[in-house]
Amino acid sequence: MSLLCVTDLSVEFGRGRTRVLDEVSICLEPGARLGLVGASGSGKTVFASAIMGLLPENAVVSGSVVFDGRELTTATDKVFSRVRGKTMSMVFQEPMTALDPTMKVGRQAEELITLHQKIQRSLRKIRVEEVFDRVGLDQTSRIVEAYPHELSGGQRQRVIIAMALMNNPSLIICDEPTTALDATVQAKVLSLLDEVLTSVHAACLFISHDLGLVSTICEDVAVIHQGHIVETGQASQVLSEPTHPYTAGLVATANIDAVPPGQRLPVIEDFFNPMSSPEVTT
Repeated sequence: MSLLCVTDLSVEFGRGRTRVLDEVSICLEPGARLGLVGASGSGKTVFASAIMGLLPENAVVSGSVVFDGRELTTATDKVFSRVRGKTMSMVFQEPMTALDPTMKVGRQAEELITLHQKIQRSLRKIRVEEVFDRVGLDQTSRIVEAYPHELSGGQRQRVIIAMALMNNPSLIICDEPTTALDATVQAKVLSLLDEVLTSVHAACLFISHDLGLVSTICEDVAVIHQGHIVETGQASQVLSEPTHPYTAGLVATANIDAVPPGQRLPVIEDFFNPMSSPEVTT
C-alpha cells in the first residue's frame, strides 16, 4: 500500500475561485523519493501545504489525500496536530521564518518531542543532541543553547532538518530546502539530506525548481505546470528525454551553458511553439 496517495486534488482560492491546483494525482511508496519540479507559481508549495494541512482558511479543497491509510482532506486540526511533526514532517525553504526567534533552538526541538512522545526531559535533551549531531552540527551543547540569529544559514537549515527527523517520520516534505544557501553550503546540506534519508528510510517529497538538485536526490520526478501534473517518470529519463513541451523548456533553460555565444537564451514559451526559433543577437 502506498504511504501517500493524492488523487484528483484541486485547490481554489478567493471569491472568484481561482484554481491553483487542478486534479493533481501522485502516489509515494514507503522509502521512495519523488521530486516535484516546476517554475515559480506552478503550484508546488500549495501542493505541499495541502498535504500538511497548512492551507489558509479561504482555500477550497477537493479530491483526496490519503496518508498512511488516513484521509487528510477532511481531517480536523486535532488530527493534523498528531500527524505533523510525528509521522509527517517538513523542511522549509527559509529557516528564519520556520524558527521562533525568541526561543533557543534546542528548546524548540524538545517541544516537538514533547508533543508526540511521553519521555523524561533528560531523555529529550539527549535525543535532541543525538539528532543535532547526526545532521553534522558541531559543538551540539553550544548549538542547543543558541537562538536562531546566533547561527549561520547552514547551521539553521541543519537545525530544521534535525527537527524534521526528531520523531522518526515516515514522510519528509522538503520545500526548496537549499534555496536560501550559497552554493558551497547548499551542496553540503544536500549531501547531508541524502545521507539522512537513506539512514532513516523515510520517504521524501522534494520540491524544487532546480532540476540538478532533483536528479541528484530523487529517483522519480513529477513535473507541474499551472497546477497540472504534465509529466511523470524516472528522473533520469524525464530530465534527459522530456516528452512534454513544458518539461523540455525547463530542461533547456536550466542548461544555458549549452547555448552558443551570440544566440538568445531559450525561454519555456519557445517549446510550446515549434515554429519559433531563438534569434541570434547582433
